[in-house]
Amino acid sequence: MDTYLYRSKLFLLSILFLVLLTASLSSLQPLCHDDERSTLLQFKDSFILNKSAFVSAYPSAYPKVASWSLEGGNSDCCSWDGVDCNEDTGHVIGLDLSSSFLYGSINSNNSLFHLLQLQRLNLADNHFNDSQIPFGIGNLLRLTYLNLSYSVFSGKIPLELSHLNKLSSIDLSLNYGLYTLSDLRSLVQNFTTLEELLLPNINFSSSIPESLANLSSLATLDLEYCELHGEFPTRIFQLPNLRDLKIRGNPNLTGHLPEFHLGNPLKVLSITQTSFFDSVRSIPLSLSNLTQLTYLDLSRNTLTGHISSSFFANLTQLTFLDLSYNKLGGTLEFDMFLKIKSLSVLRLSSNNLTLLTKANSNDTLPQFHTLGLGSCKLRKFPDFLRSQNKLSWLDLGGNNLEGLVPRWMYNASRESLHTIILSNNFLIGFEQSLVVLPWSNLTSLSLDNNRLQGSLPIPPPSIRVYQVQRNLIREMSPLICNLSSLYYLDLSYNNLSGMLHPCLGNFSSHLSVLQLRSNNFRGTIPKTWAKRSRLSKIDLSENQLQGQLPRSMANCMMLEYLNVSNNQINGAFPSWLVCNLSSLEVLDLSYNNLSGKLHPCLGNLSSPLSVLQLRSNNIRGTIPKTWAMGNNLTMIDLSQNQFQGQLPRSMANCLMLEYLHVGNNQIIDTFPFWLGTLSRLKVLVLRSNAFQGSIKSFEINDTFTELHIIDLSRNNFSGNLPTEYFRHWNAMNVVGANELKYMEVNSRRDGFGSSIQCTITITNKGTTLKYEKILDVFRVIDLSGNRFDGDIPELVGSLKGLHSLNLSNNALTGYILPSLGNLTNLESMDLSQNKLFGEIPAQLTQLFSLEYFNVSNNRLTGAIPRGSQFYTFQSNSFGGNPGLCGSPLSKKCGDFNYTPTPPYPFEENQSSSSPFEFGWKVVAIGYGCGFVIGVVIGKIVITRKYGWFVKIFGKM
Repeated sequence: MDTYLYRSKLFLLSILFLVLLTASLSSLQPLCHDDERSTLLQFKDSFILNKSAFVSAYPSAYPKVASWSLEGGNSDCCSWDGVDCNEDTGHVIGLDLSSSFLYGSINSNNSLFHLLQLQRLNLADNHFNDSQIPFGIGNLLRLTYLNLSYSVFSGKIPLELSHLNKLSSIDLSLNYGLYTLSDLRSLVQNFTTLEELLLPNINFSSSIPESLANLSSLATLDLEYCELHGEFPTRIFQLPNLRDLKIRGNPNLTGHLPEFHLGNPLKVLSITQTSFFDSVRSIPLSLSNLTQLTYLDLSRNTLTGHISSSFFANLTQLTFLDLSYNKLGGTLEFDMFLKIKSLSVLRLSSNNLTLLTKANSNDTLPQFHTLGLGSCKLRKFPDFLRSQNKLSWLDLGGNNLEGLVPRWMYNASRESLHTIILSNNFLIGFEQSLVVLPWSNLTSLSLDNNRLQGSLPIPPPSIRVYQVQRNLIREMSPLICNLSSLYYLDLSYNNLSGMLHPCLGNFSSHLSVLQLRSNNFRGTIPKTWAKRSRLSKIDLSENQLQGQLPRSMANCMMLEYLNVSNNQINGAFPSWLVCNLSSLEVLDLSYNNLSGKLHPCLGNLSSPLSVLQLRSNNIRGTIPKTWAMGNNLTMIDLSQNQFQGQLPRSMANCLMLEYLHVGNNQIIDTFPFWLGTLSRLKVLVLRSNAFQGSIKSFEINDTFTELHIIDLSRNNFSGNLPTEYFRHWNAMNVVGANELKYMEVNSRRDGFGSSIQCTITITNKGTTLKYEKILDVFRVIDLSGNRFDGDIPELVGSLKGLHSLNLSNNALTGYILPSLGNLTNLESMDLSQNKLFGEIPAQLTQLFSLEYFNVSNNRLTGAIPRGSQFYTFQSNSFGGNPGLCGSPLSKKCGDFNYTPTPPYPFEENQSSSSPFEFGWKVVAIGYGCGFVIGVVIGKIVITRKYGWFVKIFGKM
């Protein structure tokens, strides 16, 4: 028995020893596999660590792969930063390299895709240099979590990504260059266990598949700004686990909200900028059943109606509410929001609300972080704001605030405020005289469109964006030079005078936008411009600046927009501006005293220059002969100068051109038919030059198809009117538009949305007018002041979009066509100073929009039609036509009531216009009673009704 017990104990001790030995050996053996260690090191070596490539890195960011090294016996890759291994097998199953300063391209040959045991991969917040997401990622079939957000990927999303059918979370957000050639359905078709799908800012251009409503585990769905269209599947709203739904920024996405019931788990709902509410404009009352809702964004839709005071009674968990930029109206009791203690972001701006509040600073109120109460008809600063000490963003713009900004608005407890919007009110200043506004951490302040007077209020040095345009400010303090963080400064449309501070030319390296338009600054532009200037936009237009543009402006190598128009700048045209500044996109030097010639480099530019405006200077010589293929010029205005020679044929290389104005120069050339190939050309003005010859038809398809305005007036063109061109002017046939907008050229690279309005001077309604803005629906043909002859082509009557037609001061003959009565949008018609004959067609009385009509100094006969707009025209509209009679002329059409003649061409079944109903009866009497009587009566008819006779018998 003892032997048995001894052996049993010995056996148990042996087993225990083996277990301890195995455990000891396993603790000594590295978990990391050699091949996977090598793979990780190869991955590390395929990138560089470049912190400078990241504009704003997270505070916790650090280069995790920097610890990946074999030095110091650190061979266990499972201990390296960001690496997670399976405790049993030692295989690498997780990589978290987010915010690691990785910089470089990644392709499908990268060693990363050899880690076939990977289950979690996080490469977020790195810089992969616009490379495409590698198709090799489809090899990682065990992945359940994939995060490639904010990592500068671009190009097509590989379909191999859809092979990862074990994914529960995929995040590709904030990669703005990503798109897919297939629709969303093909990408997510295999993701049956998905819980998180984050694909914002990816161009799908497709509908949302109904199959997403079958993903019962789905908790987060983010498809913001994906260019989605079609109808959103309503069943997705009712998924049992859906907590977070964001589909904003898809304006073509339609749908409707279901009837929400109590218990729905939604916490985040963002449907801003969609078409969900185009048919049902009011806020659905069942939204109040979403009792777990913390985030609700319905802004920038078409919501109307009132907001019920009981609507928010159940939404006690809200922290974020945005209803701004809708059409909500009525009176709103603001105190209902003060009962939601968790509410920190509230935006109600830009509605038609009348906000009422009884709350004061002594009440127990939620502490707002963001508060938007713009356009809420407030007459004074709400008293409850006194106790809002955590505010960082405040919008009170567009109200009826008057007088002074109260002192309590900028007390010491306002240190958290970084953005204040007080624009579009009636404020005249700040309570208590201040040298510098005391909001110590303020970064953005808007005081536009108020009544501020005296000296410019100076914000703290922390300010980055400062807007004070359209006030009555008269003086700019030198303290403006102390704003070392300033990025955007707009003081336009004030009464500022004196010299420009030299610091504006040698400002801090942060300043990007400087706008001083429409003031009274005089003197010269500062000569010193910082060599390291970051200025991208300078607008000094509409002042009284003199002298030459300082050549030191060439230091502004990032300059994209320069407008110095409407000043008194002199000297030779600064060729260095366009020849040296490779970023320049908009250049406007109009209405100055510039002289000299244009440098040939202007036409050879490969820069992004899209707007060139040199109107009304004294520039002479010829227009540069060479215009490079592939240039970006969209608007060229060289009018009111002294240019000579011909229009260079190479201008046909300006394929983006929409606006060309070379009027009021000394150009001698024939009609530039070769410009007809420019498919975007909308405005062509050649007026007041020496263009000559006939406008011949050429075998060019789609000639000038987009023309809205053509002005060839005051030249020496001759021959017939260009019938074949009228046939191709398709844009002249377009009537009306879905929305009224102005012709403009948008700055493609200016982040502040600059646009250049198309300006034109034309003769309309008998007066030469300057249009500072041109509606996109405006259609004009002005061929006046030439030597055109022959008939008015029938095709003119088909240009139904025309607003103004001027064919005056030519040598046109023939009839005024009845088909001109089809131009129902016509507001001005000038056919004066020609050789037109016949009657004025009665059809023209149907032109109810016609405000100006002039057919004076022709050879017209007969009675002036009566009715509609013709009652409003004065006698000078018809003078110089001895054969015309009737009101408003003093010459009567006989002692009988006149009935208008039949429209041209004459139809035999219509009755005669003669009061005695003459016609063929007269001829019959002549034959029946003899030759003599017939001749006598015929002579009477011819004498009294000459126009009728010519029309009837002459036509026959």
